[in-house]
Amino acid sequence: MAFEVLRELFGLRDLVDILTVSVFIYGIIYFLVVTKGFQILRALIFIGVFWVVAELIQLRTLSWIFEKLWTLGLFSIVVVFQPEIRRALARIGERTKVIKLASLEERTMERIVRACRFMSDRQIGALIVIERHHSVEDVIEGCVYLDATVSVELIITIFYPTTPLHDGAVIVRGDRIAFASCVLPLSKTAKLPKKYGTRHRAALGISEETDAIAVVVSEETGEISLAVGGNLERNLDPEMLRDRLEQLMGLRRDEAS
Repeated sequence: MAFEVLRELFGLRDLVDILTVSVFIYGIIYFLVVTKGFQILRALIFIGVFWVVAELIQLRTLSWIFEKLWTLGLFSIVVVFQPEIRRALARIGERTKVIKLASLEERTMERIVRACRFMSDRQIGALIVIERHHSVEDVIEGCVYLDATVSVELIITIFYPTTPLHDGAVIVRGDRIAFASCVLPLSKTAKLPKKYGTRHRAALGISEETDAIAVVVSEETGEISLAVGGNLERNLDPEMLRDRLEQLMGLRRDEAS
């Protein structure tokens, strides 16, 4: 009898409604926790508790202030989390292209490493972005379409200081150079030492917003660095670079796992 009454009061639609709201609330909390908003989240919880207490003990003036500040607070959250919100919306609507990692053959990695070795020895600045599972087209700008086979000579020619395409990033997709002279989003992290310039900040930026790998050759020192997942691995020699690229691209599955 009790089960029949409960079933009448609580149906499948109510269960779906509760689950949907729970997932939505969890998503918001998770978004705040994994971004720079964790401190703001704690402040919002404190203010919310304070507001409830003000309502319970009928502090009318304070309650009125909280009600008026609610709209301003929502607007402030949107402003503070604008980069994260833009990134999340971009990923929802991004043109996802699954790339077969097997198509990125070992010889392609070898050509990239050889080009970086040549440019490092001669202090030629370079920025090479290697796509993995997702396309980077939604977060890059000002590109020149190439669709050319990856070769040591082509990479060096692109980044040679007197060429028209040297100022920007190269996008490698599979075994092809898809774009050159690309403008990448810059990382806003304060952890990057001041001695590193725009190339390294752009490499970090693209690795923060996508799952791509970015290889940087410093024009000032010839140092080779690699950015992935928002982290910068510095002072790599060509052999170390080759090993890391093969691991990250799944060409050495036993070590990558």
